Amino acid sequence: MTDHRTAVRPFRIDIAQADLDDLHDRLSRTRWSAQLPGAGRERGVPVAYLRELAEYWRTEFDWRAQEAALNEFPQFITEIDGLDVHFVHVRSPEPDAVPLILTHGWPNTFAEFSKTIGLLADPRKHGLDSAQAFHVVVPSVPGFAFSAAPHEVGMTPQRVAEMWLVLMERLGYQRFGAQGGDLGAYVVPEMAIAAPDRVIGVHIDGGIGMPSAADVPTMTPDERAEWDLMQQWMTGVNHHELLRAAPQTFAHAWTDSPVGLLGWLMHKFNEFAPLADQAEDVIDRDHLLTTVSLYWFTNTAATSSWPMYNGLGDNGFAWPKGQKRVPTGVYGGGSALMLRLAQRDNDIVHWPEGNTGNHFVAMELPELHVADIRAFFAKVR
Repeated sequence: MTDHRTAVRPFRIDIAQADLDDLHDRLSRTRWSAQLPGAGRERGVPVAYLRELAEYWRTEFDWRAQEAALNEFPQFITEIDGLDVHFVHVRSPEPDAVPLILTHGWPNTFAEFSKTIGLLADPRKHGLDSAQAFHVVVPSVPGFAFSAAPHEVGMTPQRVAEMWLVLMERLGYQRFGAQGGDLGAYVVPEMAIAAPDRVIGVHIDGGIGMPSAADVPTMTPDERAEWDLMQQWMTGVNHHELLRAAPQTFAHAWTDSPVGLLGWLMHKFNEFAPLADQAEDVIDRDHLLTTVSLYWFTNTAATSSWPMYNGLGDNGFAWPKGQKRVPTGVYGGGSALMLRLAQRDNDIVHWPEGNTGNHFVAMELPELHVADIRAFFAKVR
């Protein structure tokens, strides 16, 4: 008899029409704030911009079309450590494909990779070399989208990594690659630490080699000048502190008001796109609203905050820790200072120069993201 706790069950997104109608009704009855003095976004997301975007969400954004597109990917649910875990699993038609697990970031969902899955799994279909193909697994992190939320404090990237190892074994993958950015960049090195015999290599979008105050005494004058410059652009709303201190308080508003949620997530997406005037200039508007809609329909504004209140550092924010048990590749690369610091704690075999893009590169530049993943795993498979 199959143990229901380890069974892999088919899943399909099917948001009730009543929930969609409720969203549209709430958007139509929004009580708008007054626009504060100031130019641009210096006081936050401007009222006029958000009103227009909310109206588009209500009257033009086609959730059913986005839902159908996501349902083109085979999706499943399985229980791990007492939590239902949702995941996409697309097997490549290529016989020598490499299993690859992708871990999304915050405030994002599995839909972060919706434009890259096909390129990775079926390169021949997209005019790419079929010798470099992947069986693609994209889980929803616990508390995000359709994965169950942690029942108690203590969820960490290390625990998520251990869950992903169970998931890959359950799918029959003993050796595989691991990729992630943002929150995913914390999870995938932990997979290598826990099971270096199973992880072929770790590819992350960035986040390693970032200097801290503890590194300042070892810096050359040029490196110190670079450090001083970094302090000027590391600005914005500190979501790590905010969601570490009072996630429940803020989630009341984000859970009750779709415009409140929209304003918060668009504020962060704009901060995560510093090379553009606004996130919509580089990420498709409907892709962004699909992400916001997933947070709304699954009521996960609160449950997705665990990385900030107990996950990313012993005393608050910390950069992902390194590991030298398996090779590491980084999409973003960085300066000579960052490479020096990254090599201190990682076996760096892929550190490209010239790759461009903002924080969520899989959404913004899927072809470049896939090309870099392919380049890295060609070196380590």
